[in-house]
Amino acid sequence: MERRNPKVAIQRGYAVLTADQARQIALEWLKAGRLENAIALGLPEVDDRYHVWRVPLLGGVSGERIGEVVIDAYTSLVVENRSTRFDVLEARLLGRPPEGTPISRRSDRYLLSSLRNIVALGDCEEILMELPAQSVDLVFTSPPYYNARPEYSEFLSYEDYLDKMRRVIRQVHRVLNEGRFFVINVSPVLIRRPNRQGQSRRLAVPFDLHRIFVEEGYDFVDDIIWVKPEGAGWALGRGRRFAADRTPLQYKPVTVTEYVLVYRRRTDKLIDWNIRTYPDQEAVRQSKIIGDYDRTNVWYIQPAYHPVHPAVFPLELAEKVIRYYSFKGDVVLDPFAGVGTTGKAAWKLERRFVLIEKEPAYVDVIREEILEWMGRAALEVLYFNCDPPQVRQGLLF
Repeated sequence: MERRNPKVAIQRGYAVLTADQARQIALEWLKAGRLENAIALGLPEVDDRYHVWRVPLLGGVSGERIGEVVIDAYTSLVVENRSTRFDVLEARLLGRPPEGTPISRRSDRYLLSSLRNIVALGDCEEILMELPAQSVDLVFTSPPYYNARPEYSEFLSYEDYLDKMRRVIRQVHRVLNEGRFFVINVSPVLIRRPNRQGQSRRLAVPFDLHRIFVEEGYDFVDDIIWVKPEGAGWALGRGRRFAADRTPLQYKPVTVTEYVLVYRRRTDKLIDWNIRTYPDQEAVRQSKIIGDYDRTNVWYIQPAYHPVHPAVFPLELAEKVIRYYSFKGDVVLDPFAGVGTTGKAAWKLERRFVLIEKEPAYVDVIREEILEWMGRAALEVLYFNCDPPQVRQGLLF
């Protein structure tokens, strides 16, 4: 969760105003479970969207995050059903499943997920915690741009942005099935200069995320280059100065590409194991790519436009990724779902989907448009933290 200014707590009239107060409440809660000497506390963060404080819990030896304490900012009480249970914390400290948890995966076989189609409103970092381990077969997403447009900025610094991405990537690792793929559409971000005397900055987001992926247990597989028409990059103004006077040192090419980076959840098993042990071999046969296909890592795809979302990726891009990296019947997750393009492509290609989006306006678009591309089946989707779509007379007939 991105860090918030502590002044927000005062403005909202919270009972818990400071990180020290939140830390003390969390410590008392740990004492009730006799875990205060085994678990360290991370930096508390106030989340004013849900009116809670979140205190990360770190393994005393490893220092890795093993859970969190959620505190009601108004009442100062621990929210038990949203905080990590004591038995789960103990199990993670010992490196074993909680007592009574069935072992759902064997190392010699691949099990199909039982997840149904899901549309969830909320922060993906939270909602991913609710999904079963290894219940997703493919992840395809395009994360929010870091401060590309100031009006959409939600991170205090680039480091905050990367920290958020790391936590999401880590949570996805838990829900992604063994040896399956995480595909991410991302590009460098241009931070415009603050004034005529200042300098613009271009942040190498794909390369910073690559380091995080490797550190969080993924193997790098491919870098695919998505090429847009030449005129697509002129809106940023990059390259105009050089085009005018051609003076060396001022050269900046117009950007018409984005990266589609492909990672695989680290495993000692070959990709052939995922194919050979897949329980539904008929789905494997039906999922074979018929006809032409992309023979190189350069994909020419027209960009897309949506009146509500400022940065949607094309349906064609989602379809290509889903065809190449999943089987029919698989579960495809998009933790930054936007207006639901990944879900639309997954449904079209006979896959299931899990769409997570924190902006209510975008979820409203999904709920509106899902009726158009799913028909009656849209009523069987699990809607989490949001209402099912309103069926208009005659729409499904």
